[in-house]
Amino acid sequence: MTQTPAATDLVFLRDAYQREMEATVLAWADGAAALDATVFYPTGGGQPHDTGVLGGLEVVDVRKDGSVVWHHVAGGELVPGTTVHGVLDWDRRYALMRTHTMLHVLCGVIWNEWGKPVTGGNMEPLRARMDFEFDPLPEHFAGVVTERVNAELAAGRRVEVSFLPRDVATADADLIRTKVNLIPADVGQIRVVDIVGLDKQADGGTHVRSTAEVGRVQVVKTESKGRGNKRLRLAVHDA
Repeated sequence: MTQTPAATDLVFLRDAYQREMEATVLAWADGAAALDATVFYPTGGGQPHDTGVLGGLEVVDVRKDGSVVWHHVAGGELVPGTTVHGVLDWDRRYALMRTHTMLHVLCGVIWNEWGKPVTGGNMEPLRARMDFEFDPLPEHFAGVVTERVNAELAAGRRVEVSFLPRDVATADADLIRTKVNLIPADVGQIRVVDIVGLDKQADGGTHVRSTAEVGRVQVVKTESKGRGNKRLRLAVHDA
């Protein structure tokens, strides 16, 4: 019996633009393959999993279990010890990258303008929701925040990814609101996504390289989810 691998190399953490890969199948169980490396993002942090093709089979789900990423495929089996070729559904991935970066821009605008933290959120390709600690929302909020976020997107701010030692990251006042302390104590290196001059957060998701790649945002709807919890529903459109 093939032993489950200790860890999967998460290629997407270093390069979100890599669309293909060669990887070794290290284990197979319940319709899913564990690989030694992957470009496929597993569901987590409010970002849904990638899809695509792996070893000629459709990837229908991707989940992380501890340090191992399992790729659920349809219509066949991937044999441990073999090398497989993987290709992302790039249109879906890139839409999610644009959406995720937009949400960070939104967080930066709201934090810098109103000092309100995020209380929850979720995303799909080019659509998202995000909750903030408002009570109530400021007057004309939807229009104001749409204008300010779109101005930041059009500014073409660089999006930089770095890895910081845990003690350095937790000492950074700009990261306090991202609840770095919720990251398990055994994580020594913390990944930071910095929209230069606007927003800096500990984050494991995939992003574009510049806010100019996002397009423009529309606040579709605002909702009250109870006292001190207001929800924005958003859509991303081409510029």
